[in-house]
Amino acid sequence: MRLVLTRERIVHAAVQLIERHGVDALSMRAVAAELGVAVMSLYNHVPNKATLLEGVAEYVVAGLDTVPAGTGDWQGEARALVRAFRTAAHEYPQAMRVVLTHSIDSTAASRLAERALALAAEAGFQGATAVRIVHALMAYAVGSQLQALWLAQLLDRVEEGTAPSLTRVDPAQFPHVVASAPALLAHDPEADFEFGLDLLIAAIHALPRSG
Repeated sequence: MRLVLTRERIVHAAVQLIERHGVDALSMRAVAAELGVAVMSLYNHVPNKATLLEGVAEYVVAGLDTVPAGTGDWQGEARALVRAFRTAAHEYPQAMRVVLTHSIDSTAASRLAERALALAAEAGFQGATAVRIVHALMAYAVGSQLQALWLAQLLDRVEEGTAPSLTRVDPAQFPHVVASAPALLAHDPEADFEFGLDLLIAAIHALPRSG
């Protein structure tokens, strides 16, 4: 049965390709091979690579559209938005690079920025302060995911014996490290994420409003 091409199928194939091989592997020819079709058949739905990348970015951030808006609870909305962005970074770590490096005037980036800036405005912030709040929330969403992956890999190496164990740390020189060893070696990324998110939201709430 012949595959019926659609823009959605092409974009999905591009996302899967990026996740397996990285953004640099993306090309119209590679996506055509992924779908088992002639490369020229893609151009009826996606005119060029730039448009394809825009579709990838939109695909990755689509989950943010489900976050409630205008509820009157900016802190709850902010938490939900950061969680949704973190989920996207977890599910599409390679394709998320497209979102983070895409042109600010693209539809996906503009939609994300508009949603976050509207939330900042709801909290009482405008201008440069609002933009910095958005940057901080995005950095935390992505950074916490990267940190959790790094920590998980480190703890795996400790269990395998391929990384130094805290049992060999000198308690006289590093008493706090030794005393906190059980907590340092524990891995609860959700609890860590929520704790940091609470700190960030509390810090934003404490900022002075401009008017």
